[in-house]
Amino acid sequence: MSAQFSTRQIGAANTLEYRVFLEQNGKVVSPFHDVPLFANEDKTILNMIVEIPRWSNAKLEISKEDQFNPILQDTKKGKLRFVRNCFPHKGYIWNYGAFPQTWEDPSATHPETKAVGDNDPLDVCEIGETIGHVGQVKQVKVLGIMALLDEGETDWKVIVIDVNDPLAAKLNDIEDVERHMPGLIRATNEWFRIYKIPDGKPENQFAFSGEAKNKKYATEIVHECNEAWRRLISGQADKGKIDISNTTQQGTPGLTASTESVPADSRQPAAPIDASIDKTFFISGHAV
Repeated sequence: MSAQFSTRQIGAANTLEYRVFLEQNGKVVSPFHDVPLFANEDKTILNMIVEIPRWSNAKLEISKEDQFNPILQDTKKGKLRFVRNCFPHKGYIWNYGAFPQTWEDPSATHPETKAVGDNDPLDVCEIGETIGHVGQVKQVKVLGIMALLDEGETDWKVIVIDVNDPLAAKLNDIEDVERHMPGLIRATNEWFRIYKIPDGKPENQFAFSGEAKNKKYATEIVHECNEAWRRLISGQADKGKIDISNTTQQGTPGLTASTESVPADSRQPAAPIDASIDKTFFISGHAV
């Protein structure tokens, strides 16, 4: 299925102008609204959108507000955002991205985390060995989930593996990850707890004392967020500033056949980044 998706890049990575649009068979589509969540009929294989390749530092994300939701680099006070290297980690330690056709509803309080959704698609950490690329559509299976509590919001992190990974057949639930990839779950917890500390922010907190919930629990969250997205795309939920333009969702308010507003591909080599981005920070007292 991934073969039919390709990317249309505008400008150079590490610049404010950088955009990566998704195309399906040459036509612009939204990675948020048009890519199917489920890659097979029995819903055991899912599509994920890679926003940030493993070991990289640029904080890239699907833009909820821009038409057709291109991937771009997040900014703060007009400057590009990069995550810091918190020893022993280098950038993001998985292929990081999102599930299409999911939405964490900011008006809904989860009964166990006691916090509302963060108004984003579900975040995904893909733990396979192959480094992905920005805008890649990967087929994955769900293994488990963590619940980060970010500034009063529930920010779920779904742990998955590429179905084509050599270890995929051996990983079927969260306990299999520790058996075959010892230390990864602990490192994932640590990464999310400390990654904002170099920027002067406190440790992040988790629901469930940082425990990774199992595949069954994770799958329920995925389905809940898919239902929330259905309310969003159909106009039943308050979309706020979210752009719901799409080219495939028949009968929805955002359906459009015209993608002429999207510029032609103008990809350029990545711009250099400041040497300080490669600095390593040693965070005291963070061991788990």
